Amino acid sequence: MTDASSSAAGPEPPHSRIDPTLPHSARVWNYWLGGKDHFASDRKVGDEILAVMPALVDSARADRAFLGRAVRHLVAAAGVRQFLDIGTGLPTADNTHEVAQSADPSCRVVYVDNDPIVLAHARALLVGTPEGATDYIEADLGAPEEILQRAARTLDFDRPVGLMLLGILNFVCDTGQAMSIMSRLLAPLASGSHVVIAHPTAQVHGEAMVEAVRRWNAAGSARMCLRTPAELAGFLEGLEMLPPGVVSCTKWRPAPDDFDAQLEVSQFCAVARKL
Repeated sequence: MTDASSSAAGPEPPHSRIDPTLPHSARVWNYWLGGKDHFASDRKVGDEILAVMPALVDSARADRAFLGRAVRHLVAAAGVRQFLDIGTGLPTADNTHEVAQSADPSCRVVYVDNDPIVLAHARALLVGTPEGATDYIEADLGAPEEILQRAARTLDFDRPVGLMLLGILNFVCDTGQAMSIMSRLLAPLASGSHVVIAHPTAQVHGEAMVEAVRRWNAAGSARMCLRTPAELAGFLEGLEMLPPGVVSCTKWRPAPDDFDAQLEVSQFCAVARKL
């Protein structure tokens, strides 16, 4: 895997930029998924949120399972062999490159995240197949042109790309800004590219979810927000929405024997195709 994270002044060790006193969404998510890469600050806010919304553990797991189903569909049915995964989070089981390259070893995947601890893990763990490519960019969603410029070292934007935006648009609370970022990311992508989104909502658990987000925002980390399914659909306006549309992550094309499909979680999702 190539390293695309160096600044003009040279690479700065990731551990030197990690503040263990400030919770980060990637590490809290990792905690909820049963991982080991989190600090006391992450566990504290994670537990405070679970005190009012214990079902968020189900949301985290459903989000991860949806990622796998969506990626497998794009490779097997839509012919996508390239993925740009923004808001990667910490490596866990069934990462995007593992799912994609297990279906076709030639798949190319670029990950993007802004947490230095994710960078440290990405260098060691996100190693793809010899036939394909796996790269990592340390960058912020608020700089889409920078992301695209650096991703173009690995991805060919003249061919379809799977743009993965799971649990990341909720950190851009200005909807106009979020839609602008989406438009700028989509602009250079070829016809046949797909957008995969997942976003928290109060649609299922109402006030409990609102209180969970209030506690997260009070913890002092990156502010996040909830959106309705209709607002999520707005991000995909002008694209061809794949059935079943905007639904709970558990409801997007589950296997017939998937017990989790009976759950309704507060993480909603959708997949849409660029015409």
